[in-house]
Amino acid sequence: MYIYTCDERFESMMTCIYDAWASRKGHSNIRLELEPLEQTELFCEYIHVDADEEKTEKVIRSVKNKISFKAYRQIFRAAMSFEADRLDAIYRFMILGFARGSRVTEMFTEAPVVRILELGRKVANETHYFREFTRFTSVNGKVYVSHIEPKCNVLPMVAEHFADRMPSEYWIMIDDKRSLAAVHPKDEAFYMTMLSQNEVEKFKELERERDEYTELWQEFFQTIGIKARRNPRCQRNMMPLWYRKHMTEFLQK
Repeated sequence: MYIYTCDERFESMMTCIYDAWASRKGHSNIRLELEPLEQTELFCEYIHVDADEEKTEKVIRSVKNKISFKAYRQIFRAAMSFEADRLDAIYRFMILGFARGSRVTEMFTEAPVVRILELGRKVANETHYFREFTRFTSVNGKVYVSHIEPKCNVLPMVAEHFADRMPSEYWIMIDDKRSLAAVHPKDEAFYMTMLSQNEVEKFKELERERDEYTELWQEFFQTIGIKARRNPRCQRNMMPLWYRKHMTEFLQK
């Protein structure tokens, strides 16, 4: 068995798929895994792959032209999942997709299609939650900063949402878990960038800043509720505790 490995960046995944496919070792003799590897197997050859922009573009272009744009969207969404098997699942889906064409996205009885939809559904659900639960802090009235720590890598989708809602504002959205940031200059397209750990810590300090509007919002949140109808269990069901870490209304005053 030949096991191709790479890091979890989307470009690395697409390059890994390209190299595995181009090796012509037989799809049944290949498995794709993400690094770091939890455990290696005996009698397997491990092949590390680094990201390559040209190979990534070729894979994306082939998927869009030979399968469909819808299939590419499903692949991209699945790649943002946190599940360990997502890379190999995408590879199996693409094997079926290049054989069956655009109708692969409707083949709901095929295991690779079912798995891609499962992965994508989790990412879509978490994206929806963070569109609702993301909170921004105003820094000197010039730039808005927000922090999130999602299970899936939903930052690109969430940033796309806020780029549409806040096109004329300077803002930065930071995924503390992955040290990844979406930076949006005023009236321009946002871009993704990696942050050093020192930069992440500095941005975390900004989250502790308070102004009159922060205090007003926290006071409003605490007083608007009806005590007789307070239901913490229902609240946790609609808004799990781990989403609240960076929400203004739940931060200590």
